[in-house]
Amino acid sequence: MKAVLCKSLDGPDALEVGDLPASEPDAGEVAIRVSAVALNFFDTLIVRGKYQTKPEFPFSPGGELAGIVARIGPGVEGLSVGQRVLAYIGYNGCREEAIAPARRVIALPDGISDEAAASIPIAYGTALHGLEDRGHLWPGQTVLVLGATGGAGLAAVEVAACLNAEVVAAGTSDEKLKICAERGAAQLLNLPGIDVKEAVRALNGGKGPDVIYDCIGGPYAEPALRGIAWGGRHLVVGFAAGDIPKIPLNIVLLKGCEIVGVFWGRHVAMNLPGFRDQMTRLIQWCVEGKIRPHIDRVFSLAETAEALRAMEARQIKGKVIVKP
Repeated sequence: MKAVLCKSLDGPDALEVGDLPASEPDAGEVAIRVSAVALNFFDTLIVRGKYQTKPEFPFSPGGELAGIVARIGPGVEGLSVGQRVLAYIGYNGCREEAIAPARRVIALPDGISDEAAASIPIAYGTALHGLEDRGHLWPGQTVLVLGATGGAGLAAVEVAACLNAEVVAAGTSDEKLKICAERGAAQLLNLPGIDVKEAVRALNGGKGPDVIYDCIGGPYAEPALRGIAWGGRHLVVGFAAGDIPKIPLNIVLLKGCEIVGVFWGRHVAMNLPGFRDQMTRLIQWCVEGKIRPHIDRVFSLAETAEALRAMEARQIKGKVIVKP
């Protein structure tokens, strides 16, 4: 089978397409003939050795996918050969066939495309876990999404709207922010050139947001936190802006607020029933049209490196799909 192979930590330019023998699933696993793989920002990090997951060489980027069950390992129940599924596997998705733990495989109903299904697990799963489990968001509260125009942020905009929150989308491009307005954002903030602290503080009738969903970190995290509402929750999701900020803890004291980590991969490992329940809800929302993954571009397997370079250059709005 064809596979995109990372053999060194030199970034997208070092990736190559090669041949691998098809693997047989072990106990509790399934082999999936891949139809669509969704890439995420962490894929640009994992091929440079800058992500917390460090696979053995050679590995493939791509942590979430949709496809058809090709073979089933011993002890797997509830799945059958030929069934359409989505799967969260962490990496090794950019291949014609991928091995997935059956417990992280969810059957797909009619009414959802492979591209949309592949886009759901990581970005939308993180958003639902973050806002609901970690942010304790309830209807009517205000959510500020930092980095709202990327795949993770746009998913958070949609999920927050599904949870009946007042959504404020913050990004760095008016053009990209228009998509957030189409996906449920009530207010838009273009971050460059504004006083972030004062702009954030002015939200929610001058009280600031109840929840900050922070995908980017960098120079925006601290001023946004200074504008948060009393008792608010600042959700640390990622650091797409590059730098990991150092936050003065006196802000937390003075605001009576919380800084809360959102590590979805660990959540899946620790709470498998919760993962499966959230995937089922998200798939149903997608079938009903309540969430609509925005597919910016579709690449072939041979174009995976180009896709990752486009993500690194911040040229993507929403999700990137690779189709083997």
